[in-house]
Amino acid sequence: MALMNMSHAIADVAVVVHPTNDSSFDQGTIKKIFLGKTKSYTNGRSAILISANYSDPATEEFNSKVLGKSSSQVKAYWSKILFTGKGTPPQEMDSNAAVISSISSNPDAIGYLDASAVTDDVKVVATF
Repeated sequence: MALMNMSHAIADVAVVVHPTNDSSFDQGTIKKIFLGKTKSYTNGRSAILISANYSDPATEEFNSKVLGKSSSQVKAYWSKILFTGKGTPPQEMDSNAAVISSISSNPDAIGYLDASAVTDDVKVVATF
């Protein structure tokens, strides 16, 4: 049981967008988008951030691998940004299916989830 949880915690995380999003992405761009430092894609459209729930192992992996921060540091960061009115944190979803549903129904959405849960309803732009 412990090994199963451990392997789930270190699973790959996929960053996904709507299939029609033709913007280019690298780790630096994704980091800027998810820290609110860049508010739009390379195609000029505004980015709508979607995230897994903070208790989801994918969130810890994404925060660590992509943002270089712990989940508590990311929460504190967004609290400050929200308080100062400089940005809006990602919308938290309760499941991988909810992340996929939100992104597949909104051409401007970007999010992340456990890579093993990706479906054809979204386009993977990076895996970490």
